Amino acid sequence: MAYSEKVMDHFSHPRNVGKMDDADGIGEVGNARCGDIMKMYIKVDDGVISDVSFNTFGCASAIATSSIATEMIKGKPIGEALALTNRAVVEALDGLPPAKIHCSVLAEQAVKSAIVDYYNRNGIDYDKEEFALCDDCEHCQLD
Repeated sequence: MAYSEKVMDHFSHPRNVGKMDDADGIGEVGNARCGDIMKMYIKVDDGVISDVSFNTFGCASAIATSSIATEMIKGKPIGEALALTNRAVVEALDGLPPAKIHCSVLAEQAVKSAIVDYYNRNGIDYDKEEFALCDDCEHCQLD
């Protein structure tokens, strides 16, 4: 299983790591099949993600996808952060081995889960169907 230089860089030197005590939204997702767990924290100012951090328990791909996802959404309006896809995460890392693509899905879902939590905390209505990727795995359920 070969990893790109970007995957190895984000694994060895992850960006935005750590718990955020004053987070406006917290999302936690996991995949029971592989044991990866991601927790994403966001700070929102005037509809823009002003700060983001994560804690991830998992493999090199899980840590790398979490790290790059934080870089991709930091400073972006919530709407742009919601547009983050697992495919964009994979492309930003110059690819992942096929067996590790699920890590990019978890990164996408962690971002969405943190935004859902932000919406819930602030009484902001949202379309729940917009946030579901699939209905056959527990990490995609955001209730």
